[in-house]
Amino acid sequence: MSTDESSLIQRAKGGDPTAFPEIYAGHQPPTIRSISYRVGSVTTAEDLTSEVFVRLLERIDTFTCRGRPLLAWLYTIARNLLTDHLRQAGSTTPLPPHEQLEAEGDDPTHIVEQGLAQRWLAAALAHLTEDQRQVIILKFVEEFSNAEAAQILDKSVGAVKSLQHRALIALRRILEGEGDEGNER
Repeated sequence: MSTDESSLIQRAKGGDPTAFPEIYAGHQPPTIRSISYRVGSVTTAEDLTSEVFVRLLERIDTFTCRGRPLLAWLYTIARNLLTDHLRQAGSTTPLPPHEQLEAEGDDPTHIVEQGLAQRWLAAALAHLTEDQRQVIILKFVEEFSNAEAAQILDKSVGAVKSLQHRALIALRRILEGEGDEGNER
């Protein structure tokens, strides 16, 4: 955890009214992206992300800086909310995307291509284990280093590399049409 982030958390705990907007601005984009790739629905992702930050606001006083970034705590809250959401929806695995995720830009071709890529990735991620899915999102969507992903997931760098390796093999099989046969779940 950086000194700036630790200071920001202390300001939030102390009731500084500018601290939560700063936390939200810095942490909402990766949180909603992570959730979006799990549920495939912009509306559901927005709702769940809002709930993540409501819970953060309610529980900020219980947060203890242990060297891990705040984003790790937010991802834990999000993972728990996703588990509850999927259970209530009658599924224990991520839902296939049924709504186009938001695309960037105005070019219709780019929007369609990005939407298809996001749908494919969300559907492919559903075939991975939870840990593999988190590593892929952190490494390739959020572009965190192995060390940063390890810190967020509270795993060793070696474990992150191993999870990434197995996930990429599984994703290659999916891309090649082999499904998840042989995927270690």
